[in-house]
This record gives sequence, C-alpha cells and structure tokens, in this order.
Amino acid sequence: MTEQKKSSSCRGGCITRREALLGGAGVITSTVLLSTLPGCEKSEPVPVQVSRHPGKLIGKLSELKQNQSVSFSFPEGAANATGMLIKMGVQAGGGIGPEQDIVAFNTTCPHMGGQLYGRYIPEEQALGACPHHLSSFDLTRHGMVIAGHATESLPQVLLELDGDDIYAVGLIGLIYGHTSNPEA
Repeated sequence: MTEQKKSSSCRGGCITRREALLGGAGVITSTVLLSTLPGCEKSEPVPVQVSRHPGKLIGKLSELKQNQSVSFSFPEGAANATGMLIKMGVQAGGGIGPEQDIVAFNTTCPHMGGQLYGRYIPEEQALGACPHHLSSFDLTRHGMVIAGHATESLPQVLLELDGDDIYAVGLIGLIYGHTSNPEA
C-alpha cells in the first residue's frame, strides 16, 4: 500500500534523497575539477581602453546651442568614426566648458554597430534607442548603458578647450569594429 501511495504522488519522476545527494556531490566535484583546467582560472577584469590622439578641432564653444548636436569624424580615417558634440545644459561626466556640460561621443552602438546619430533625447539626456536592439546610453554618466543589449558604454571622446576652440584629443572605450582604437 505504501508503495502505491508513493508512486501515485510521484508521477512526474521524483528523485530520492540519495539521488539528490549524489547528484549534488557530482556538481560540486565537476565545478572544482573544471576550475583547475588551463584557461578556466579567474581572469582579471579588462581595463577600459584610453587612447590619445593629436588634437582635432571639432567645434566652437560660442557656436554651440543647448541640445543641438554637431557631427564630426574622429579619429581620422577610422571605420565607424562618426561622433557627436553636444552642449547638454546639465553637468556631465567628462564635460568641459563653464558648466562642464559639453561632451562628445562616438555614435556607433558598441553592441552591433547600429548608428545612433540623430537619436538624442534631450528630456532624458540619452542617446538611443539603437535601431538594432534598442540600446540607450546616458550621456551625463560617460555614456553608460541605460537599456538594451549593449554591455559597454559608448566610447566617449576626450575634449580639450583652448579659448573658444573645442578639440577632440582621445577616446575612452573601444570603437565598434576595432580590436584597438586606431592610432594617430
């Protein structure tokens, strides 16, 4: 009778306590053994790539209007080098100018290379959504991912101000499609 009750309440393939303990021991043993294989050791985090370039004039402080972007190409000759310079009206990470609100970013999505130029949302200070997978990026926080499939921030263009002239002088992050940023 007990055997009948047991089988009627475990029709979905119940496992015994012994099978559960043996299975758990197998998982733990496998994890320990696999972690000793070459290439499976804990890896170091990949540092953010920063590249410096000779300065390229990309805009004038006096000509910038809040929330109106200016397109430029940087670094010269690189694939996916379209950039966007913008005065945001709020302080932004890496911003220059009197209010530290002028920033620039590469406008190629780091996930799969979708073009983001023309997709600035002033109310959210965000760039996106990417036409491929809807990734969006916060331009006040170094281009970090807000939503979507992207796992890396937008490459931020390092800026320097010389009087009224705004120069692009480097990149923080990796431009989509490159294994390292193009050198000057």
